[in-house]
Amino acid sequence: MVDFHHISVMPDEVLRALSPRSGGIYVDGTLGGAGHAGLILTASSPEGVLLGFDRDAEAIAAATERLAPFGARARIFQRNFADIAETLAGIGVEAIDGFVLDLGVSSHQLDREERGFSFMQDAPLDMRMNREEGPTAADLVNELSEGELTRIISDYGEERWAKRVASFIVKARSEQPIETTFQLVDIIKGAIPKAKWEERLHPATRTFQGLRIAVNEELKSLEDGLAALLKLLRKGGRGAVISFHSLEDRIVKESFRAAATGCTCPKELPICVCGKVPQCKVITGKPLMASEQEVKENPRSRSAKLRVVEKIV
Repeated sequence: MVDFHHISVMPDEVLRALSPRSGGIYVDGTLGGAGHAGLILTASSPEGVLLGFDRDAEAIAAATERLAPFGARARIFQRNFADIAETLAGIGVEAIDGFVLDLGVSSHQLDREERGFSFMQDAPLDMRMNREEGPTAADLVNELSEGELTRIISDYGEERWAKRVASFIVKARSEQPIETTFQLVDIIKGAIPKAKWEERLHPATRTFQGLRIAVNEELKSLEDGLAALLKLLRKGGRGAVISFHSLEDRIVKESFRAAATGCTCPKELPICVCGKVPQCKVITGKPLMASEQEVKENPRSRSAKLRVVEKIV
């Protein structure tokens, strides 16, 4: 068995939202350990199909093994879900009946030292979901300008000390390259006044989040992937997205709202000339949260927010 540990968040809520049926075609755009995928395949037995996407080679290996009992009903792709339109066109799939995105970093990625996602373990400063492509977090902290680092840490990490952290990074790298997670943690701890450290939040949390999002282009992937998935949904199909921080949740909320909005003509026009009609309806006015029991069993689900949308045309 491939060692890939990840606990799927809000599995019951996702299943209720999607209501998988036999013969349906479903997409898991963030396959991970295949927890949601396995549940969808079981619920859509005997003829439901699951198309799974993940950039992480270790996730792909684990999911392939875990979904093997479902045979040809599970098709797995090592690709970013932002590329879903191109991928599905290549295999002749024109529409889907549902999709799920679980946007959290997997427990496996956080817990494996060599992946460099965690500020709790010393490791090479990597943070790539796909370790075979793109710049690492070390590349960013050693090569970007102070202004660019400030923007990433502020916009993506929502760190109010971003300018100071970026300044300390630039000073430190002038003395020696920043290559490990603990090197960066020490720099961040020096940059943020100890009196301003938050009681329940490690001082490196926000900077690491910002760098991870930048390394993997997560927000752009989410925008592009959601647009493609909403377009692919057939009438009556549903999409479920679980986000873990405000930047992701805002994109999901705004994407769903835009898809559910009709005429956008100025109010002073007597008739509609844009011809825009709602494509979807939002099922969750407010996002669903993990239950107290789930948070107790899986503390990482505490910040999870689930939003659901349904295609109506």
